[in-house]
Amino acid sequence: MDSVKVIGRIITILPFMLFVTLYMGKRSIGELPVFDFLVILVLGAVVGADIADPKINHFHTIVAMIVIALLHKLIIYLKMKNRNRGKLMTFEPAVVIYKGQFLCEKMKKEKYSIDNILQMLREKNVYNVGDVEIAIIEANGNLSVKMIPSKEVVIREDLKLTGEPVKYEIPIILDGKVQFDLLRWLKKSEVWLEEKLAEQNISDIGSVFYGSYNRNGELFLSMKEVDAKDVPPIEH
Repeated sequence: MDSVKVIGRIITILPFMLFVTLYMGKRSIGELPVFDFLVILVLGAVVGADIADPKINHFHTIVAMIVIALLHKLIIYLKMKNRNRGKLMTFEPAVVIYKGQFLCEKMKKEKYSIDNILQMLREKNVYNVGDVEIAIIEANGNLSVKMIPSKEVVIREDLKLTGEPVKYEIPIILDGKVQFDLLRWLKKSEVWLEEKLAEQNISDIGSVFYGSYNRNGELFLSMKEVDAKDVPPIEH
């Protein structure tokens, strides 16, 4: 009997859940801001409990779903009416790369490691940090990237030009630590690296936040101490 009740609840709750989600709008099914994520999480918990436990009153679940949807709409309305109120319910965007340099303090504040950012850059088909004009962690956790003008793909597409092969870089210094396995793979020594750093008046490897070497023989460095005074403020 309980199995039949569970099946009946699934059949009735799914169409209603579809209606509620459509009513809540695209925001609730796209790249979720914090508040929308919490709403969907609570909605899923309510529906899951209703389906899994036949003892729960089905009518109460329907009422709860309606209240959640109406509350969501109300909060969105209030956020649109008052921008400052809306900012309290979500994360602010954060600039983590500016003019090819990592902003370490911003990354620490947002709790993103250098590995996280490098992965997100690769997902955007960006393999050279020095080509990045600005990179922003958005409120939903995604990374938005603006390349320097000479590296923007659209320029080549518009001019119907074939671009050069991507000069992907190999990270050999991460957060002040030398990646010896990658250094060996490049057939380079620690002495070579120290000499290269000395050419740029860098005596302490620990002061380098990120260092990479590409197939054109170019060494790129991003220091831990970066002057972030001219970084443009990005807000919702």
